[in-house]
Amino acid sequence: MPRKSRLEMPPLDLGNETLGQRLARLRKERGFTQIELAEKMGLIQGLISDYELDKLRPHPEMIVRFAMALEVTTDEILGLKSAKGNGTRPSLKVLRRLNKIEALPASQQQTLLKTIDTFIKAAQK
Repeated sequence: MPRKSRLEMPPLDLGNETLGQRLARLRKERGFTQIELAEKMGLIQGLISDYELDKLRPHPEMIVRFAMALEVTTDEILGLKSAKGNGTRPSLKVLRRLNKIEALPASQQQTLLKTIDTFIKAAQK
């Protein structure tokens, strides 16, 4: 019969997020839907949902695949360290909108950007 170890490991502080919650947050921060992320990873949407709901525990290789698809480190997915400059990378939603704005005629772009600037100034007060 194997002996019980007497070594005690200090507890890890991984925050209050589960792995699934962290995957969902990172996915949303980057502007992906579950379907879009699944397509990027070559999976089906149901698997993404199951990982995010903590119904499945990802194999180490799957953690690497999530990290590559979300363009984060495996440490960020595991909760060992937060993203550098957290929140400084625009989401895909914002980038898509910016692309649509760039496709507008110059006069409409200027009008829209002035409106956005007005909202930003009002929000800073």
